[in-house]
Amino acid sequence: MKEVRITDIKGVTVGHAQNLEGGSGCTVLLFDGAYLASCDVRGGGPASKETELLKPTCANQGIHAIMLSGGSAFGLDAASGAMQYLEERGKGYPIAGGVVPIVPGASLFDLPIGDWNCRPDKAMGYQACLNAKGGDVEEGVVGAGTGASVGKYLGKGHLMKSGLGTYALQVGNIIVGAIVAVNAVGDVYDIDTNEIIAGCFDTKPGEWVGQKKLFEQFLCPPPVAGGNTTIGCVVTNAKLDKAMMRKMAEVAHNGFARAIRPVHTLGDGDTIFTVTSGEFEADANAVHALAAEVMARAVMRAAKLSRSAYGLTGAADL
Repeated sequence: MKEVRITDIKGVTVGHAQNLEGGSGCTVLLFDGAYLASCDVRGGGPASKETELLKPTCANQGIHAIMLSGGSAFGLDAASGAMQYLEERGKGYPIAGGVVPIVPGASLFDLPIGDWNCRPDKAMGYQACLNAKGGDVEEGVVGAGTGASVGKYLGKGHLMKSGLGTYALQVGNIIVGAIVAVNAVGDVYDIDTNEIIAGCFDTKPGEWVGQKKLFEQFLCPPPVAGGNTTIGCVVTNAKLDKAMMRKMAEVAHNGFARAIRPVHTLGDGDTIFTVTSGEFEADANAVHALAAEVMARAVMRAAKLSRSAYGLTGAADL
């Protein structure tokens, strides 16, 4: 087993676009063809597009891109930019008169962090597609992670900066990679040491609030309304059917649960997409287990690699 890049999967490119001054952005995954996909939404407050289409009981057997963005429900407009980009290149489902690109997406709530009026739009989504490339993927305060933050259950004075992370593993021919923008109510933990990487910090005693104090105080005061949601995607080259792709999304949420505490709250809209190029036969259970592992480590990287911004301290600067 070795570390690789999510873009080492055939036909996968990743592009970011962001407004650093305004504090929001988007990240697109483009696929060279119609790749089989599914998703699973676990949070109580999602902002999403085309997720119904990805259920195993629906007919769709391929998508052309995934758009992850900030901007809450406003940010879903970024997917329209990807649709324009793909249509101009003749990529989509052919029908009489043209093509219809399928671009599912999800948005996190970062409006209070920077300029409330800065939201990813069609133009930003289009620019992300123009920026898409193979090779190394930029991480931290970039793309959909530009306005992300964590540790919000005691309010803005206690939270920390987060961002976007990615991680991928290869076993034989099989590659499983994750990319995620971490904008959680909860804290981000190192899954190897069980120590907090970034989260709710109490400046008076100079210590993490942590799980014990969270359980003592979680209901009073309540979690911050809005301002949350962790969104990501797992991509593989394993040959799985749509039902197993849905199951992979479900299992990948275990990666969220390992690295984010608490997770899947009513104030989060936690969503994971899964996509495959379908090149190689593989055991579904093994692929699903890798999905949880790479997602947990992508979450960790999103926190570890984020520098301070918008008045919030980033773990990369500690």
